[in-house]
Amino acid sequence: MKLLQALFFPPEQPGGVSSMIPYLQERFHSPRWEMELFWLPKRIRNKGQEEPIFHTFDWREFESSPVVAKYIQTYRDYLWWTRLRIQKPYDLIHSHHPIPGMAMKAVFPDTPLIQTVHSSYERELILNGRIKENGLEHRFLVSLYKELEFISDRLMTVSNSFKHYMTPYVERPEDIGVIPNGFDEKRFKPVPHENVVPQLITVCRLVPAKGLDVLLKACAELKERGHDYVLHIIGDGPSRQELEEMAKELGIYQETIFYGYTLHPEEFMPFFDIFVLPSRAEAFGSVFAEAALSCLALVGTNVGGIAEQIEDGVNGLLVPPEDPMALADALEKVIGDPLYRYELARTAWDKAKNQYSLSRSVNELKKMYLQFRPR
Repeated sequence: MKLLQALFFPPEQPGGVSSMIPYLQERFHSPRWEMELFWLPKRIRNKGQEEPIFHTFDWREFESSPVVAKYIQTYRDYLWWTRLRIQKPYDLIHSHHPIPGMAMKAVFPDTPLIQTVHSSYERELILNGRIKENGLEHRFLVSLYKELEFISDRLMTVSNSFKHYMTPYVERPEDIGVIPNGFDEKRFKPVPHENVVPQLITVCRLVPAKGLDVLLKACAELKERGHDYVLHIIGDGPSRQELEEMAKELGIYQETIFYGYTLHPEEFMPFFDIFVLPSRAEAFGSVFAEAALSCLALVGTNVGGIAEQIEDGVNGLLVPPEDPMALADALEKVIGDPLYRYELARTAWDKAKNQYSLSRSVNELKKMYLQFRPR
């Protein structure tokens, strides 16, 4: 069976999709399966001229928005690149972003399409202050869900919470499937260690949606309470300078290390103690599964896919979003009690191995793909 995994970002781009899709090829390498990856290179800009076709709404109602205009041009570029580069047919296409899905269906209308929605671009833009809720851009982006439902043979997402989020925007929400991201167990090797000072780590893009301002306030409270710790922030983004200034103003800059972007944080994640990320929204939150597989104690917010991964007090701690004091209280529990911290981490590791392994995801994907095999 010839499969195409259609991505938007290159495979090395950090994020949920890149944590799983590039590692599928090894598992599908057999005479029975033939899998290839396809994406839009960053150098392709403003090449496409083809008029996009939407079946469920008129996109021109929104074209006055620069955000929408950029999105449409990127769609045109992906169409141009697809027609230029793909010559042979596939038995099945699995898209992991709306733009590849729409482009692939336009180029290969008779090829079955599975569309997985991994995250909400509109929520990210709203939380990062780029667009307004219910504004022109928001309405355009949520209209895409019904379009994806229309063109797809199977519409998927990565968590039950995100399936619920998509429900108002589609005709048949009950038909949305859920397969969580899977993670190659061989990439994660827990390392026995003892840090005299507890080491906190977070890995994310530095944008408001990730709630790092809340984390810094919580860490300032921990210092006020007399706790020693080091906070390691791995990632880059537009909020970095603001966050560094905030750490200085809160008096915790000496306890905080900003690393910038790192390609494979899982290689040294096992040497830390506590993973913490107070996101304001997460469709799944792949980095929590990665931290669990590294045998770290987890502290996160009770939102989206994070709350599906963490059972509060069993394999991690959950706190409300936007609450620095609650976050400080949770961190205080795991900082002050190494045994409790280890019990949470071990239980998180067990759950991640059982529920978020790449092997399990591959098995579920294979069963789904075989429903579309050529007769």
